[in-house]
Amino acid sequence: MNIIGIIPARYGSTRFPGKPLVNINGKSMIQRVYEQCLKSQRLNIVIIATDDERIVKHVTEFGGQVVMTSPQHLSGTDRCAEIILRETMKWDAVINIQGDEPYIHPEQIDLLCSCFEINDVNIATLVKKIQTPDELFNHNNVKVVMNKRKEAIYFSRSPIPYNRNFPEEEWLKHSSYYKHIGIYGYRAVVLAELAALSKTNLEVTESLEQLRWIENGYAIHAAVTTLESVAIDTPEDLEKVKA
Repeated sequence: MNIIGIIPARYGSTRFPGKPLVNINGKSMIQRVYEQCLKSQRLNIVIIATDDERIVKHVTEFGGQVVMTSPQHLSGTDRCAEIILRETMKWDAVINIQGDEPYIHPEQIDLLCSCFEINDVNIATLVKKIQTPDELFNHNNVKVVMNKRKEAIYFSRSPIPYNRNFPEEEWLKHSSYYKHIGIYGYRAVVLAELAALSKTNLEVTESLEQLRWIENGYAIHAAVTTLESVAIDTPEDLEKVKA
């Protein structure tokens, strides 16, 4: 199976401008993400997709593969779709890797790739069981509920499901909760379809693009990982990772 890994990297982050180029113990964030992806056993190639010449220059300097994409894209999915639509190579699947997880585990990437060995999986992502109340009630952690086929039914920044039978401090004792790990995989033919969809009410309400796919009837396969990944969304997150 031919699988391409794409790392969308936007310079103009609202909460953390210039985030891909910040230094983390001697290397930039985007270089660390790229090098972790190269350790994957399942990716045939890894490409950084950006809209900024400063990122292009930096990636070229450390020997990475980088492609300039449109500055008009509103999501990483759209940026990945542009790459696939203009590629002459025909890819079976595309892995969209967050550019702000400098220590992403290659095993997580490989787990996501393996989902496409299942014939009816068109979109896949990762989830991890929540262990602490802080994780559960932190609105920065996106929660997900799944059906028996391991398909995501809904994603929310709120704790779901709501356990009406017990006080909140006891929810983890009586129910299983999962948080979303923000890495996606798509069949290449499906990716173009997703990029053509218009925003939906649930997506706008929760500010989660994957709800657009669910509202339009696409099934999202959720594979369970036991590995933790750390995203850097703010300068404060960066200091925690450095420490």
